[in-house]
Amino acid sequence: MLTDAEYNAVLLSIQVALASVALMLPPGIAVAWLLARRRFVGKAVVDALVHLPLVLPPVVVGYLLLELFGRNGPLGGPLSRAGISVAFTWRAAAIASAVVGFPLLVRAVRLSIELVDGRLEEAARTLGATRLWTFLTVTLPLCLPGVLSGMVLAFARSLGEFGATMTFAGNVPGRTQTLPLAVYTYIQTPHAEASVHRLALVSVLLSFAALMMSDVLARRLRRRWGHA
Repeated sequence: MLTDAEYNAVLLSIQVALASVALMLPPGIAVAWLLARRRFVGKAVVDALVHLPLVLPPVVVGYLLLELFGRNGPLGGPLSRAGISVAFTWRAAAIASAVVGFPLLVRAVRLSIELVDGRLEEAARTLGATRLWTFLTVTLPLCLPGVLSGMVLAFARSLGEFGATMTFAGNVPGRTQTLPLAVYTYIQTPHAEASVHRLALVSVLLSFAALMMSDVLARRLRRRWGHA
């Protein structure tokens, strides 16, 4: 059985992971489509910027977010004056997880869009559909397995996010202490091995369940749309 503190850490991790996926999904799909279907000057630069969080140290990502969303930051300042606090709240944990997981979502969706036959989109455009309507009715349904895969990867990555969250959101029990931060805290706490074992097991089970669910849903979607 989990203690109240452990249970709160698990619930907060799930809340943060779900919020981060919701936060990154619309821009992630848009950027993936842009990289998959459009040619423009600076495309390589945009692609590199999208994937930058994958290679940057997570602590650096957290520091940059803290500079942006701190009380004196270009984004945090106006939000603070409007009465909205971001840094060192669960919102900061969600934003940090979204930034770190964003490249995984974009990559999965982009690859899926590139596999969609462009002739189907051209046919829809020929029949008078707008670019947006073509995307919503042709491209998006056909690349749903890739979108789902990207969402699950981003969700799992959010569950395991540590460095950026620690720097940007802090490690406050009950407020910003997610599952990885709780494990880190208990590792440094004498005689807390049982808590570490329980939380590690929960982490493995959550990630495994997410991946299994992704596979099952992706198979059903492929059968539905005639791809299997």
